[in-house]
Formats: sequence, structure tokens, C-alpha cells
Amino acid sequence: MSRILITTDYLRPGDEVDRCLRARGHTTTHTPLAGVHDPEQIVAAYADADAALVGHEPLTAEVLVRLGRLRVVVRTGVGYDAIDAAAAARLGITVSNLPGINANAVAEYTLGLLLASARRLVQSATSVAAGGWPREHGRELRDATLGLLGYGAAARAVVPLARAFGMRVLCTSRVPRTERTDPDVRFVDLPELLSGADYLSVHTALTEHSRGLLDAAAFRQMKPDAFLINTARGGVVDEAALADAVRGGRIAGAALDVVGREPLPADSPLRGVDGIVVYSHLAGQTAEARAAAGLEGAAELLASLAGRPQRAVNAGLLYADAPPDENP
Repeated sequence: MSRILITTDYLRPGDEVDRCLRARGHTTTHTPLAGVHDPEQIVAAYADADAALVGHEPLTAEVLVRLGRLRVVVRTGVGYDAIDAAAAARLGITVSNLPGINANAVAEYTLGLLLASARRLVQSATSVAAGGWPREHGRELRDATLGLLGYGAAARAVVPLARAFGMRVLCTSRVPRTERTDPDVRFVDLPELLSGADYLSVHTALTEHSRGLLDAAAFRQMKPDAFLINTARGGVVDEAALADAVRGGRIAGAALDVVGREPLPADSPLRGVDGIVVYSHLAGQTAEARAAAGLEGAAELLASLAGRPQRAVNAGLLYADAPPDENP
């Protein structure tokens, strides 16, 4: 039987996931790897593992090549940009994710950030805690335009929530036209999305195409009273350009659940900018989403160990007869 490493920080020894894996005769080791860890720490944690349920730690080509036993990696979430899936395939390691597993949680959280931005809730509460009593006006979401950058599961789950608040919805996506069937969404190109959105919400994967996509030029195209919401990947945003744009009044502000380096570094340009609020990567972290991710992750790990992965993102590189990976 296999040795399974669990690095996802909310999974615990003796929980339902642990019992499920042990009932199949496997041994488990829990080593939470939230936060920043150097490659040597990651290699040490993975040294004896045949398979792993993982969080956000970087599994680079340099790390993977040193893990002689590892054959299966399952990301207990959607994004897997911290894992070099191509290098894993060359080493015979199956990499899987769980697309859509936390879509509802992310969608609800996105609406929370929209409301918090529109009504300056964090700034108000912070001021009251410091002895103030601010009375600045906010804005209503009704009749505002929400722009979605990306059209994956979370973005699609946002649409009915936004429409319930009376918002118009624009979207820029590379998904095929056959998937653009929602009558409540108008699909536009990126310049029109940037110029038309009162709230721009990021829901795209981090790829070579999207890295740094929201840069100084993009912010110049946005409305001066627009807000940026990011629950996807920090690397999509040029953080120095964003800080300059908010300080300079080129956009009104930003609510960021993700940043390029997590936890947020002390020297980040995002610190100390009035109008920018950074949260601690919580969009998908509900009790319901965590429970589903743990159990579905365990099921995918067991299937992969048996040679039958259902959600392998590098299947096209591992198996000649498998379809190529797609990233909506």
C-alpha cells in the first residue's frame, strides 16, 4: 500500500479524509505547508511519499525530480499553477485538480467583496475601531456593470447573484462561442470590458497569456470610479501598477483575496494604499467547500493510484490517447 502525504492545512489526522485513505490500507502523514517554504523543506516533507494531497506549495521541476517515490499529486482546489505539471508528466507523476469544487463559495465571496468595496465597509469599521465615526456615502450595486475576466465555474456562479442585485454583466473569455449561452451575460473584448465595468472581477487561470494582464495600460482604460476584485490568482495583476493607479485616482480601489506572494510581504507596494484591501486567500474556504474538496481529492487520489485518474491536468502528456488539458 502507498504512503500518502497530506499538506492541505485544513485536513487533519483522524478526519473523514484520513479515515477514508487509511481504510484502504494506506498510511498517511500530515505536514501542513501553508505559507512560505524553501525547496529543501518541501523535498524533506515529500521524501517518502508515493502520493500527496496538496495545497499551494510550489512543486517545481527542481523539486519534483528529487522525489523518486512520488507518483500522484492531487491539488485540493482549482488552481495548480504552483505545480510544474509538464515536468511531473516527464517524471511519470499524475497531477490532478478539482475544477468547480469551490465555485459557489468563491461566487458568494465575490459578492461580499463587491458589497464591501461599494460601501467601504472595511474602512468604516477600521475607523470606528480607531475612535472615528465616518459618514461617507457608498454606492449601490443596482444598475452597475460587473465585468468578469474569465468564464470558468466560479464566474458562471457569480452571474445569477449579480443579476439578483440588478447588475449588468459583461465578460471577456477565451471559451468557445458554443459555451457562451447565458442570456444574462454580454461577451465583449478586453478593451470594452475594461472601459465598461464599474466592478472588474478576475476569474481567469494564471497562464502566460494572463500573467500581468492587468497592468498600467489596463488601469488607464478603466473608469476612475471602478473597483478591481480579484479572487483568482495574484499574478494576473501588476501590483505596483495597481498601487500607482489607486494612489493616482485612475481607479477607485481594489479588493484582493490573492496576491503574487503569499503571505503578503512587508515590502509589498499594496501596503498602506488607501482604497486597497488585501484579504488572506479565503474565497474558497467555507466548511462546505473544504469538506467537498477533501473527500473528492481523496477519491481522485485513490483513482489515480489505481491508474484511473478522472481529473489529471497533465493527462495529454502522460497518456497518448488522452485529450489535451483545457483551461477555461
